[in-house]
Amino acid sequence: MLTAIIGKKIGMTRIVLENGEMVGVTAIEAGPCFVTQVKDMDKDGYQAVQLGFGQAKRLNASQKGHLKDINEVRHLHEFRDVDVMSVKRGDKVDVGFLNPGDFVNVSGLSKGRGFAGVVKRYHFAGGPKTHGQSDRHRAPGSIGATTSPGRVLKGKRMAGRMGGKKTTVRNVRVVKVDADRGLLLVEGSAPGARNGLLIIKKVRK
Repeated sequence: MLTAIIGKKIGMTRIVLENGEMVGVTAIEAGPCFVTQVKDMDKDGYQAVQLGFGQAKRLNASQKGHLKDINEVRHLHEFRDVDVMSVKRGDKVDVGFLNPGDFVNVSGLSKGRGFAGVVKRYHFAGGPKTHGQSDRHRAPGSIGATTSPGRVLKGKRMAGRMGGKKTTVRNVRVVKVDADRGLLLVEGSAPGARNGLLIIKKVRK
């Protein structure tokens, strides 16, 4: 049985639990997904299950051939640590494997922030606002070493493109599951913006 699924972030809201506690939750449209390929050791050299999610607007010839006799899905993702013997090509996967109280890892692309300076990107303090400085409040300051090693080391935190990277939030509690509507509510936040693609994997306890 697969314990992972592809979804789309809908947004955030809050709900009241049975004990009266109010919690913020992220609503995720999880599935339905379809098994588009099952890989095994003999043919591919490793075991994996490829899932498809969403409705594609257009497909090229190779994509149509790959998805022959299956719904024309938009997104494909491969899951390796799964039991390939429990599924076959064309199977439908929904959120039925999750229950309230389970824990999942949610992965997605973080929001892109564009080109950002060191104060925004790495929370640098910046320079002092006194002592004659008029335009150095958000500057990085000195970046180089002196005689040893006499160069700027790799990985130096400097201004650059911020966000737009794969981010995983681990051990997120499942608050509510609606398998009929393909809706999943998880506690707290999930990576990325609205309508962003998410990968949800059940945590093995």
